[in-house]
Amino acid sequence: MSDQDSSTSASQTEGECEGEMEGEMEEEMEAEEERNVKHRESPARSLSNFSSSLCAVIRIKQKYQALRKRRQELALGLEGAGSLAGAPARASPKIFTFDGLTPSTFPTLTSSLPQRKKRRRRKRVLFPNGGRCRAPPRQEHSRAKYCLYLLCAIVFLQVYNAIENLDDHVLRYDLEGLEKTLRREVFGQQGAVEGLLSHLKDYLSTYVHNKPLVVSLHGPSGVGKSHLGRLLAGHFRSVVGETLVLQYYVLHHCPQEANALQCARDLSALISGMVERAEEEEKIPLFIFDEAEHMHGEILDALWQLVASKQSNEYLNAIYLFLSNLGHAHITKHMLHNSSSISMAMTASGRHSNLVKELTPILRNTLKKLHPLWTEVDILPLGLLEKGHVMECFLDEMAREGFYPDRTNIERLAGEIEYYSAVGGHEYSQTGCKQVVAKVNLL
Repeated sequence: MSDQDSSTSASQTEGECEGEMEGEMEEEMEAEEERNVKHRESPARSLSNFSSSLCAVIRIKQKYQALRKRRQELALGLEGAGSLAGAPARASPKIFTFDGLTPSTFPTLTSSLPQRKKRRRRKRVLFPNGGRCRAPPRQEHSRAKYCLYLLCAIVFLQVYNAIENLDDHVLRYDLEGLEKTLRREVFGQQGAVEGLLSHLKDYLSTYVHNKPLVVSLHGPSGVGKSHLGRLLAGHFRSVVGETLVLQYYVLHHCPQEANALQCARDLSALISGMVERAEEEEKIPLFIFDEAEHMHGEILDALWQLVASKQSNEYLNAIYLFLSNLGHAHITKHMLHNSSSISMAMTASGRHSNLVKELTPILRNTLKKLHPLWTEVDILPLGLLEKGHVMECFLDEMAREGFYPDRTNIERLAGEIEYYSAVGGHEYSQTGCKQVVAKVNLL
């Protein structure tokens, strides 16, 4: 038997059962109505009539339940027969309810409905590090950035504090006051004064050094070397103390060459004691050696050991100033031969810078033949003084001695000084301001 025939027979059986049930129900209802009509037609109602009506209702209910049970048994029997024949199971429709209906009861109906497709969840696509992402990566803020900001602030404060300490260290030595004094008291050597102050500022800006400051001033007689040394000694005595400044005159402290070895030992011991005292007080001492051209070899050797050797820190924090007329012939010759090329409009600093640039190699080659000490020094040549500078020396000395600064008298005294032949509009003195003090004392 085919599926279509089995379904058709099942539907016919269900229709017959439903027809029989409906017929029985109609007959029962008609009988009940007839009883009710008879009871309504009778003039009096009694308790027996009411009980008969109740019994009729109960009987109808029992009949309905029996029919319902019979229908369910019939439906189960049809499902079992269909499964044995290989036909899809179908159940007859129930009366007044849809209980027991399942999707398998109507296979043709459920198969005809469009089924909703399930969307498959796509897997997350991972892009390589070097590939190009569809969306820009989210930038995460690192907490290390705040640590970097803090480190920068600390470094800035440290640098600022170091600069403030450098300024305090320079202010201790009052270099501005020293500059004013040298510009007022030293005549004709403004370029050399600026060079010396530049060395002092660079060295005194800090207390820790890798070598001592050694400066050598060279020039002819009377150009102001000793006067410049006295001004420096007086200024440093006022700022660091009397015990940390040494003015050493060779012809006075060690005139005999036979005592040169003992003088060298005494000088080394004196310098060692001063640098140790300066280290305790955190100051920089000053050693001035005037008339260095008369120094004996033993003294030069002792000083060379102190300057060139890498000793402890206290020996590195010191200033050595040498004053001598070594190489004065080269300075005089250079200035006389190049006076015509020197412009009158050039400043003193410009003239001195040219003088240093041209004379330093010549002087260094000459001095290093005398002793190795001169290879460790910074050379500053002092030029010849002109007639105008000599007149300034007379004016200053006369003001010190209390004389009236008469212009005519000053020109007369300046005229008594010997000069080189005028070259290029410059008239240089042969003795500088050496004779100024002696001539003013004769007034």
